[in-house]
Amino acid sequence: MIVLLVAAGLFGWGVYSVATNKVDAIPDLSENQVIVFTEWMGRSPQIIEDQVTYPLVANLQGMPQVKYVRGTSMFGMSFIYIIFEDQTDIYWARERVLERLNYANRLLPEGAIPTLGPDGTGVGHILWYTLDAPGMDLGEQRAVQDWYVKFALQNVPGVSEIASFGGFQKQYQITLDPNKLTYYNLSVPQVIAAVRANNNESGGRKFEMSDMGYIIKTTGYLQSAAQIEQIPLVTQNTIPVLVRDIGTVQMSGESRLGIFDLNGEGEAVGGIVVMRYGENAEQVIANVKAKMEEVSAGLPKGVKFNIVYDRSGLINESVNSVKATLIEEMLVASVLVFLFLFHWRSALIIIIQLPLSVAIGFILLNAFDISSNIMSLTGIALAIGVIVDDAIVMVENAYRHLADAQTLENHG
Repeated sequence: MIVLLVAAGLFGWGVYSVATNKVDAIPDLSENQVIVFTEWMGRSPQIIEDQVTYPLVANLQGMPQVKYVRGTSMFGMSFIYIIFEDQTDIYWARERVLERLNYANRLLPEGAIPTLGPDGTGVGHILWYTLDAPGMDLGEQRAVQDWYVKFALQNVPGVSEIASFGGFQKQYQITLDPNKLTYYNLSVPQVIAAVRANNNESGGRKFEMSDMGYIIKTTGYLQSAAQIEQIPLVTQNTIPVLVRDIGTVQMSGESRLGIFDLNGEGEAVGGIVVMRYGENAEQVIANVKAKMEEVSAGLPKGVKFNIVYDRSGLINESVNSVKATLIEEMLVASVLVFLFLFHWRSALIIIIQLPLSVAIGFILLNAFDISSNIMSLTGIALAIGVIVDDAIVMVENAYRHLADAQTLENHG
């Protein structure tokens, strides 16, 4: 009775562990790292290396529980990878990096501001999607992605970041004529300063009149290319020189270093869902898909989501494969024992032992914070064969001894 009660308790605990165990397709073997990203557009890799990457690497070294600090420089961008010990809590590590960045910021040139990368792992890309938007240009698609879809999906629990890709990021571009700058005796920094000064909003004060309060403010945010053209730069002979006098203003897209092509059918716009450390991939994917259904109601007419990569398919196949293996091996082992012994109670022992052993295995997976993935589930599937062999030998041996004892008792 005690053995049966203990077995029943372990089986119940195991069933709970199966229900709460994190499910993923790929084991996370990536290093415990924090990424520092710095953008300083227009600068060559060598300048980025000398003025951004080197100062950051030098100041980020020497932190507690750090194994390596690696730096990479490219055109306009710098990446620093701080690799921590495996047992280090990732959010504690991010706090230590932020403390060092507060000091390192003053060593960097103006305009180069380092930021932390997402709190995701190397296998955190769990879902890719594009926007199926016939008739909508790439700039409008990217605007919908950046200003509507991205903000909505980032609120899903377990999502670290929605990384947008493809399309054009709209911006106003002023193309200056160097001959006209020379003619009016103007410089590029003067034009930049004038545009920044006019793209602003200043406040006044509040006053009361006739028992009513009024707030005075000036609205100066630029809202169109025509407004930028009207910005005065300097006054010469009582005549203001405007931006349109020294160049042209147009709406265009930010310079791109690559494109995103979908199945050779043309460019597409979409996003990558990055999962946080230690989250349940299957649950996060399900939550993202549910949020997509909600977001779809607010998309422009004719626009819908097109899922390009979804890890849940691989996850389900892995789990179903192990389930099928377990059921097949239980049936085969039970039939073999019954055929050799012609004893249904012996076969029943094996049928009970297999799921109980698997359930206990999931208790240990949860105890060591190991997810159900291809590697761990394959290990359980391989272990089932060992369990079956052990069960057949032990049951057959016990059955033979009991039969011999019964035979001796009957003859005695």
